[in-house]
Amino acid sequence: MSIGNSPEDERPFEDDREETRLSIGRALQQARIAAGLTVDDVTNATRVRLPIVHAIEADDFGPCGGDVYARGHIRTLAKAVGIDPAPLLAQYDADHGGRPAPTPAAPLFEAERIRPERRGPNWTAAMVAAIVAVVGFVGFTAFKGGDGGGDKTQVAEGSTPSTGKTASPTPTKPDEPKPDPTDSAIAAAPQDKVTVQVSAADGRSWISAKDHNGRLLFDGLLKQGESKTFQDNEKINLVLGDAGAIQLYVNGKKIDEDWQPGAVERLTYTKGDPQVG
Repeated sequence: MSIGNSPEDERPFEDDREETRLSIGRALQQARIAAGLTVDDVTNATRVRLPIVHAIEADDFGPCGGDVYARGHIRTLAKAVGIDPAPLLAQYDADHGGRPAPTPAAPLFEAERIRPERRGPNWTAAMVAAIVAVVGFVGFTAFKGGDGGGDKTQVAEGSTPSTGKTASPTPTKPDEPKPDPTDSAIAAAPQDKVTVQVSAADGRSWISAKDHNGRLLFDGLLKQGESKTFQDNEKINLVLGDAGAIQLYVNGKKIDEDWQPGAVERLTYTKGDPQVG
């Protein structure tokens, strides 16, 4: 009779090992700290945007824009902080349904084969256009020449050209302040939709916007002074990379929030009064 541990007795120890496995974001964060690097250092070295680095270290891969980009960012960040990316990529594939299938390249080659078969230029239409242009130029020149001859005849006969009354200058009104196009656009927002305008008033910021179906409306860097307007029948989902630089208008009303510089904010707005969903 065996006195060793049964398989059932060993299972809790395996579960403990599973619980100690670091997540992808936590592993990258610890490796970065161990290497003595800041998030800015990693961003400058890899060109991966600051909000995306923060999101990945928090195990949020949504801002990456898909599995292919997420795997690429994981590989790049792992190499930057000095760890092997292979285990992290395998862990990501296991958590997200396997490795994404490669995009077939056949349509690109088909387009290249079709390109030489395009028809040549329509020389007949080009010749007709050239003839019309020449005829028009000759007619215009003859018309201008006739006007010049009439003027010379009048001078030779001593006729005095008639002079019209000088038009009195129209008094100009003082410049009135023009309405801010941002305010007029927001005021015209339909009541049956949700309208969100994002303006980079105090600096540049990466933003991402999706509609109620999760379709990506915008994902990129908003430079200082630029603005974007998004509209949907139900709701708009936002991610602000640097919320402290953003000025936000929702359904015609300004959102007054004390967001700190560099703070990442995830917001959802619906129809009606501005309120975060």
